[in-house]
Amino acid sequence: MTLLHRIDTPADLRRLSIAELPQVSDELRQFILEKISRIGGHLGAALGVVELTVALHYVFESPTDRIIWDVGHQAHGHKILTGRRDLFHTVKQEGGLSGFLKRSESPHDIFGAGHASTSISAALGVREALRLKAERGKTVAVIGDGGLTGGMAFEALNAAGALGHELIIVVNDNGMSISPNVGALSEWFSRKLVGQPMTRWRRRVRSFLEAFEGVGDDAIRFIEHMMDASKALMLTPGLLFEGLGFEYLGPIDGHDLSGMVNAFRDARQVGKPVVVHTCTTKGKGAPGVDEDRERKHAVTPFDLRSGKSLKTSKPSPPTYTEVFGRTLCELAATDPRVVAITAAMSDGTGLNAFAERFPSRFYDVGIAEQHAVTFAAGLAVEGFRPVAAIYSTFLQRAFDQILHDVCLQNLPVIFCMDRAGLVGADGPTHHGVFDIGYMRMIPNLALLAPRDEDMLRHMLETARRCGRPVGIRYPRGAGRGVDIEGPLREIPWGRGEVLREAGEGSPLLLAAGPLAHDALDAAERLAREGVEVTVIDPRFLKPLDEELLLPRLAAAPWTLTLEENVLAGGFGTAILELCEAHELRPLVKRLGIGDHFVGHGDPGRLRERSGLDMASIAATALRLARPSEANPNDDVTRLRRAGPYD
Repeated sequence: MTLLHRIDTPADLRRLSIAELPQVSDELRQFILEKISRIGGHLGAALGVVELTVALHYVFESPTDRIIWDVGHQAHGHKILTGRRDLFHTVKQEGGLSGFLKRSESPHDIFGAGHASTSISAALGVREALRLKAERGKTVAVIGDGGLTGGMAFEALNAAGALGHELIIVVNDNGMSISPNVGALSEWFSRKLVGQPMTRWRRRVRSFLEAFEGVGDDAIRFIEHMMDASKALMLTPGLLFEGLGFEYLGPIDGHDLSGMVNAFRDARQVGKPVVVHTCTTKGKGAPGVDEDRERKHAVTPFDLRSGKSLKTSKPSPPTYTEVFGRTLCELAATDPRVVAITAAMSDGTGLNAFAERFPSRFYDVGIAEQHAVTFAAGLAVEGFRPVAAIYSTFLQRAFDQILHDVCLQNLPVIFCMDRAGLVGADGPTHHGVFDIGYMRMIPNLALLAPRDEDMLRHMLETARRCGRPVGIRYPRGAGRGVDIEGPLREIPWGRGEVLREAGEGSPLLLAAGPLAHDALDAAERLAREGVEVTVIDPRFLKPLDEELLLPRLAAAPWTLTLEENVLAGGFGTAILELCEAHELRPLVKRLGIGDHFVGHGDPGRLRERSGLDMASIAATALRLARPSEANPNDDVTRLRRAGPYD
């Protein structure tokens, strides 16, 4: 039996000798590689912190000592060492382990995470709670140097330094978040000229001087100040933290187990805020990682020997992300006002080609969505057309900046929200199912949803021309395979499109975004059942096409709205509000995400469970069309009994 298979709790790990820890680390790294190579998922960060994770659980007594991980995709080793080894093959699978930290999954998962830069704030709150309750236990935050590019992390550092209470922050410095890190902070971290040797030298000098009776405290402090001054001349990254009131230990080789065990033991004894700066290699041990470190952040199933993907060679249509990136380059080639902004996701948002072609007009601002939005507002003030390409789930972090800095001033910033809708395996922290609600409520902001990748192209052109704030939401994954070679054109502002006409007074299927195609397929099935429906793609979720919609809503026997978004405040709600404003009382049924967080799993299965697959849409429409055949207790029948509004 391997050492790893003898570890069911961190207490089992602590029974081993330090000499056995390298073997545990090797086995843990190989275990992660074997499992993720079969199922895919986040890989690079987890491999990079294997030794760090082993050392943490060797020195600290989780869960009495609280270990809080930033983001969470680097915590695979933590999950395996805390009793989830035999379930690890289910990570990100429907009904299986989460790919991130989840409090309901284990008492060792102290704080749930999925977004970056939260760990220090959470750890500080936990530390203060333990102090107020007079409970024992250390508190440790583990954050990457990428996470430190987020302003929230610095707000927490400022607060922690001011409080001065015991808190341990472990910085995992691998030079990357998903893309390579950017900005002055990244350059500062690269100045690893002194660190742990200087810290130890300082302590040894103090001990040496204290051994002499004639040397007083003033003399010792003077010598220490001289040492600090020499350290400043050598530009150690620790000065940043020391200036905020932290003790600094590092930089330490994050793959040297004995060095990290000693550093963590030292950190336990400091008695004030302390930063332990570790340097790791993202993706360490993964085949082919040196050639493609960025793509080792998250992987599809791959061959364990070669590192090559096991995806089939069957050609697929370009993704929405790829079409977005290509179209933005097309716009920038003819319009020098077009600039692109991303928040540490240049590859994920499809902007790598733009960055290569137009480097002076490309900005990766790091994990700093709030800054990204207001930075875009500043560019817009001076006449540019900034395009902020940010995942839907991450853009919600900048809600106030969208409202206050962009829309209040009616500035022409274009928000391109990739990963809108149900994204699949990353689960509730990453589903983009809130943006319709939080964008639709803001005055001056228009919201568009393309039904396919060609429509995305034309919506980008429309947004470029309109001179006002615009949000465009589009999903993850491959497009429909439609023709995308035609010239760009401007869509008539605020106008929807009838995709299938069933005649005056026919029932309506109103479908936002790619669900329009599911609505068309459902309409075909309904037609075979003798039910003819009109299918409309609104294109603009705000403003709605009142001229198109109002007479049809008034005449329709029933209307079914479809959206891959929460129902509260969503597209269906907008239709109900439109009816209420014009004193219409049609029968409207909304399909979307209910008042709950959707878990992780295959996107198709998640849509099916949410009633948004073609078969479910057709079944719901059929119950609306034939109420006498419906189950008396189903939601549609209850809707008819209750009145026109659901």
